[in-house]
Amino acid sequence: MGSDVNGTGGAGRRISAQAVCTAIRDDIISGFYPPGGRLTEELLAKRYGVSRVPVREALRTLESEGFVRTRRHAGASVAEPTDQEAADLLEIRGLLEPLGAARAAQRRTEAHIKVLRGLVRLGQERSLQGQLSDLPSLDSWFHETLAQASGSPTLVALLTQLRHKIAWVYAVDSPGRAVESWEEHGAIVDAVARGDAERARKLAAGHVERAAGAHRLRRTGRAGAVRN
Repeated sequence: MGSDVNGTGGAGRRISAQAVCTAIRDDIISGFYPPGGRLTEELLAKRYGVSRVPVREALRTLESEGFVRTRRHAGASVAEPTDQEAADLLEIRGLLEPLGAARAAQRRTEAHIKVLRGLVRLGQERSLQGQLSDLPSLDSWFHETLAQASGSPTLVALLTQLRHKIAWVYAVDSPGRAVESWEEHGAIVDAVARGDAERARKLAAGHVERAAGAHRLRRTGRAGAVRN
């Protein structure tokens, strides 16, 4: 690999660290690195084909996000969220997503509406046809676009991190809700397109509350679905 990818240059090092951070985060979310598993710089650098410098930076970022914990003399390991921390994720989602929808109703552009309507159309088609494998990526794209329409980079960053952590801690246990979920998405977009912030907020809050019931903790031996 070139020197930039290996983290020996200034800008290249930052890009490399970001890419490594994304790769490690994805592997944590997928379960490749289980909760409590050790994360050594040497093995991570070997897996992703980079030097230890971007790995070290990536681990610091992931620690700030709550995916990694570092203990003195023990090094870095994958965090192990408590049941309360897991429940908090859904509660926080119930606060932030309605806020994002309300702001989107006030600040969205026509480009945002066009993308959101296109995603709703695709989501509804796929769910009605039973093509469920396409829905997670469409859902993620929808919520990312809705957050971006809020015009708040801080809110976008918080919602993105929140979605990553919910995907890590929870599995979706009710694929049969797909049709209903995309109908709710469509109603939210209608409210956003009309500039009705209060209705967008209420619809988003209801969507989050109903979606919470379909979430099941991934951890073995823990309780079932956590509801808002």
